Amino acid sequence: MELKQLKRLGEYQWEIPKEGDMRVPALVFASKELVSDMDEKVREQLSNVASLPGIVKAAIAMPDAHWGYGFPIGGVAAFDPDDGGIISVGGVGYDISCGVRNLLTGLTRDEVLPLLESLIDRLFRVVPSGVGSEGKIRLTPAELDDVLTGGAQWAVEQGYGLPEDLAHTEEEGRLEGADPSCVSDIAKRRQYRQVGTLGSGNHYLEIQYVEEIFHQPSAKAFGLKQGDVVVAIHCGSRALGHQIGTDYLQILDKAGKKYQIPIRERELVCTPINSPEGKRYYKAMACGVNCALANRQVITHLTRQVFHEIVPKAIVKNLYDVSHNTCKIEEHRVNGKVKRLYVHRKGATRAFGPGRPEIPEAFRNIGQPVLIGGTMGTCSYILVGQETGEALAWGSACHGAGRSMSRRAALKRWKGRKVIAELAHRGILIRAASYRGAAEEAPEAYKDVTSVVDSTHRAGLARKVAKLRPMACIKG
Repeated sequence: MELKQLKRLGEYQWEIPKEGDMRVPALVFASKELVSDMDEKVREQLSNVASLPGIVKAAIAMPDAHWGYGFPIGGVAAFDPDDGGIISVGGVGYDISCGVRNLLTGLTRDEVLPLLESLIDRLFRVVPSGVGSEGKIRLTPAELDDVLTGGAQWAVEQGYGLPEDLAHTEEEGRLEGADPSCVSDIAKRRQYRQVGTLGSGNHYLEIQYVEEIFHQPSAKAFGLKQGDVVVAIHCGSRALGHQIGTDYLQILDKAGKKYQIPIRERELVCTPINSPEGKRYYKAMACGVNCALANRQVITHLTRQVFHEIVPKAIVKNLYDVSHNTCKIEEHRVNGKVKRLYVHRKGATRAFGPGRPEIPEAFRNIGQPVLIGGTMGTCSYILVGQETGEALAWGSACHGAGRSMSRRAALKRWKGRKVIAELAHRGILIRAASYRGAAEEAPEAYKDVTSVVDSTHRAGLARKVAKLRPMACIKG
């Protein structure tokens, strides 16, 4: 992105000034180096989002932003339903409620190392991964509807996990407003056998250890100590979420023309929040959120079983579960008044500061855990939300490293077998459903996650708490 087209507001804050039919300016939170490396398409897409009806304050990009479908990945935008605000498929993404869950194990790195290969091999057998992967759970149409309305709460009721898992899950494991009748039969058929599966792409199940603590009070509240072993689960709503996105792109395209919504780019199809089509999309998207929450809950249950089988002394607890492809109805202060807004986070993580009622009681005085996935060869981070982030970006932070290279380009440059061998040489065990997937996810195909997290921290969006290093990883 050309810096000369931006106005620098601070060391880690940049503005794309309002011009033409932009209703608000756009903001980019990143270091000079990260902004310079961003594709010019990010600036274009932010400007397009800033032109949508009912947008409040600014179209926003996180430090890991890169070109996406309609909205940039790493994009945040809030819309006011009382001011003609819209809801957009592009602002949520196809993998609805893709997110991260981190599990504490009660074990140290030294205790796990001798058993690492047994753990990752068993997990690889128990947790299905890869394109079209199916699990052992077979759902009837009525049972799938229960998943779409019940989310992780449904999973726990069925015996897949513990009630205390829900207390440390966003929305307590269930987003209200879901209506399975708004989800197509095609989408449902694609999901009957996919609950409890990782899928493909950048999804993973990773055994990590805490290498460094940056903020001791937050680490203590989160139950983290240096050397502790943590398990990260990164996945979403699988085929169902993708089909919901596909279905509603067509529906919202027709609706946008019907309501004469001006859009700069075909991929930004949208409809008024309060329109019948907008309400149906939100209800379908909420089903996708609940599907993803149920999925990560079932994988948590399977992971817990494996750890207890191989390391009986393990105490596997849910630290937190947060999504990064959603549209959430939230209350925020706008011009001194509390407004009910529809906040789109597409490849961006909610990062509320202390005191918000949405945060689990155990963390309410310290702030919400913010889980940032890296790559299978580098590191991941845990941050904590801050009040400053709410004022800057609706309580949002980055979600990962962000790709610096397309999957196609990565396939041309790396071979999966070699990527796996090189990581094994560094002591990181990889189990992949395909060599192709491993090549696409080569660590060098991503931005430097530490630079992304440092920008997030220094911009005041969220505070660094802990750095996690991979020990073993399952890739789809």
